[in-house]
Amino acid sequence: MHKLAGAMTALVALVALGVAYFAQYVLHLTPCELCLWERWPYRIVAVLGLLAAMTKPKSSRALLALAGLVMLGDVGIAFLHVGVEFGWWNSPLPECNGALVPGAPLPLTPATPCDRPVYLVHALPVSMAMMDLVAAFMFAVALLAYAARKRKVFR
Repeated sequence: MHKLAGAMTALVALVALGVAYFAQYVLHLTPCELCLWERWPYRIVAVLGLLAAMTKPKSSRALLALAGLVMLGDVGIAFLHVGVEFGWWNSPLPECNGALVPGAPLPLTPATPCDRPVYLVHALPVSMAMMDLVAAFMFAVALLAYAARKRKVFR
């Protein structure tokens, strides 16, 4: 059971990254700097899920709990991003506020302001940051609930 949970964790994280890369490279939706930050927890969770699939049940449980905590970190990043989109606060990242450092090279790809929402489905007024906030929260709750359950499998 723990091997399946680890593999599913890695798969969910990789699918989420796949959607982000599909939006960027196929749909040509340019991500902002906060969007790029939101991808890191999924990368970490994919690795943790693969490790959980290859370890003993007790280690697997700890790795999946750690993955849940990492996803809570993504919930925080996504909440910060949604707040920037709604104008509740400015982004803490200078790249998001259009501030260029004098003498620094220009970015290779055009930057998108973090306060401009990116919509995956144009008819649906839910930005990708909002989608990530909900998905990351559900993923974190599922991982933490799985890791917290008492089962004989985890002896």
